[in-house]
Amino acid sequence: MKHFFALCLIGTATVALADGYGFRTPTGNVYCNGSIEGGEMYCSIVERSGPPAMADTGDCSAFWGHHVQLERTGPARVICGTEPRKSSYTDIAPYGVSASFAEITCLSEMTGLQCTNPEGHGFFLSRKEQRVW
Repeated sequence: MKHFFALCLIGTATVALADGYGFRTPTGNVYCNGSIEGGEMYCSIVERSGPPAMADTGDCSAFWGHHVQLERTGPARVICGTEPRKSSYTDIAPYGVSASFAEITCLSEMTGLQCTNPEGHGFFLSRKEQRVW
């Protein structure tokens, strides 16, 4: 499989070179940030339709249903966050390729972005559908 950009190759080779990363899908509608050392990833979807992947807990006074968090263990979860805006990250995850960030693997496709951890937990984000497991 092809990797989507040089940062993921550097980041997975050694933490000393890059301990964090950020990338976006080609449309800029989904963008992610994470920590190689911490083994966590936060992704946001700017425009979505339908209900959020998880019901609002009632504790969020900001934006619910646009942000997900995935760690190297445990299930993904929807988190409260700031207003999502299209990303201008220069690192783009082209459709049809995958990359690993620490122990989290993501696949970018025209249908959406899917990321999973070693336990098989993860999320899928697209304009039409958002899922966490």
